[in-house]
Amino acid sequence: MARACLIAVDGQSAPAPEALLRELARAGVELVREGDGSGTSLYIVFFARPGPAVLEALGRLRHDPWARVLAMAAHPDVLANGFCWELLQAGASEVLAWDRPAEDAATAAARLARWQAVDERVRSPEVQGRLIGRSSEWIRTLREVVEVGAFTSSSVLVVGESGTGKEEVARLIHELDSRPDKGELVTLDCATVVPELSGSEFFGHERGAFTGAIGQRDGAFALAQGGTLFLDEVGELPLGLQAQLLRAVQERTFKRVGGNSWQRVSFRLICATNRDLAEEMAKGGFRRDFYHRIASWVCRLPPLRERVSDLEPLIERFIEQACPEEPPLKIDPAVRDYLLRRDYPGNVRELRQLVLRICGRHVGRGAITVGDLPQEELAAAWPVPGWQDGSFAAAIQRALLCGASLKELGRVTSETAIRLAVAAEEGNLQRAARRLGVTDRALQLRRAQQQT
Repeated sequence: MARACLIAVDGQSAPAPEALLRELARAGVELVREGDGSGTSLYIVFFARPGPAVLEALGRLRHDPWARVLAMAAHPDVLANGFCWELLQAGASEVLAWDRPAEDAATAAARLARWQAVDERVRSPEVQGRLIGRSSEWIRTLREVVEVGAFTSSSVLVVGESGTGKEEVARLIHELDSRPDKGELVTLDCATVVPELSGSEFFGHERGAFTGAIGQRDGAFALAQGGTLFLDEVGELPLGLQAQLLRAVQERTFKRVGGNSWQRVSFRLICATNRDLAEEMAKGGFRRDFYHRIASWVCRLPPLRERVSDLEPLIERFIEQACPEEPPLKIDPAVRDYLLRRDYPGNVRELRQLVLRICGRHVGRGAITVGDLPQEELAAAWPVPGWQDGSFAAAIQRALLCGASLKELGRVTSETAIRLAVAAEEGNLQRAARRLGVTDRALQLRRAQQQT
C-alpha cells in the first residue's frame, strides 16, 4: 500500500474531495495530512483551479530531493492552456485530472505504488553502497536506473563522461534485473576489439575458420545467453562493425565465423559511451539505425561538477574504503576545503584515486592533514591570487545548478559588487564609483534601479 500526503489547494471549492479520499483508499492509497509527521516523500497536490497558489504549493516541496508529487486537477478543464507543463516545471512528477473517480484513483494509486517501490530500492544498501550521492541530480539518476533495471527488460544506453560510473550502473542494472534463472553479466570493451578479430569476439568461431583457430570458441553473444551483454565504449565501434551488429542486436541471432547455422540467443543489452552519439550521428560517425536498436532507454550520468553536494559523502566513503578502521579518520579543514573546491575532469574515478593516494600517504590515527597531499597537488592547493579562484567558480556553479540564467547572474553580480563597494567606501559614492570603474552618475542610476 502506498502512503501519500494530501495537500489540498482551494480545497473548499473542489467538487468532490471526499470522493477523492474514498476512491484512493479503495485503490490502496493511505492518505495523511500535511504536517502530521508521517515521513512520506509521496505527495498529492489536489487543486480546483490553476494559479500561483498551486505553483507555490509545489515550490514548497522542491527543497526535498526525495519528494514525488502527483498534481491532480479537480476537472480536465483546469489543465487547459498548457497548465500541466507549468506544473511539471514547478516540480510535479505527474499531472492527472479527477474526472472518472474509479479509473483516475486506480491510475494515481499505480503511479504512487511504482514511485514508492522505486524509492525503496534506491534507498537500499545494494544501491546506496554502490552509487553514492544525495544530491537531487543524483537521486533522479538513481531512480531512472532502478526503474529501468528492476521494472523493464529494455536495452539501455548509459551515457556520461569518463569516470562517472557507467560500468557500475551497468552492473547494478544487471543485479536489479528480476528475470528468473538469470545468467551472467558479460562485458566487452569495444575500444579494445581488433577489427580483424571482431567477428570472433562478438560471435565466436568454428575450428579452422582462420589461421590460429585451433578449436571452436564462443563469442560475447553466446556467453551472454540468459544474462546481460554489456558493450562498453560502444561509440568506438567502426561503422562497418556497427552494420554487422545490426541484425544480431535486433533479432538476437548470429553465425559463428566459419559457421553455417544461425544461433539464437536471449540476453539483455546494455551499452555505454562517453561520446555524444547525437553529434556522431550528425557527422556520420555512428549509424542512426544502430543507435535506435541499442537505445530503447537512455540513462545520462551527470558529471561530478553537476552534483557538487555529493563530493563530501563520496570523500567520506572512499576514506572508509581505504582506512576501514574505527573510528573513521577525520580530515583537516584545509584538506577538506581543497578537496571540495578542486576540479575533477576525471569525475568520481579521479576523486577516488586522489583520496586513496592521500590515505596511502597518511600514517597514524590522527586527522588527514595537508602534508598527506601528493606533491603534485600542492601547487594546485595553494590559494590562487586574484579574485577568479575556486570559490568564485563554485558560487557560479551553485547558481547554475539552481537554475540561474546568464542574465540573472549578471544582474546579481552587479548588485552585489555595488553593495560591497559602497560599504567598503563607507557610503561615499564617488570613491565607490572609482573603485567600480564607472562614473558617479552611472552608479547613482544603478542604485536607483535596484531600489525600485
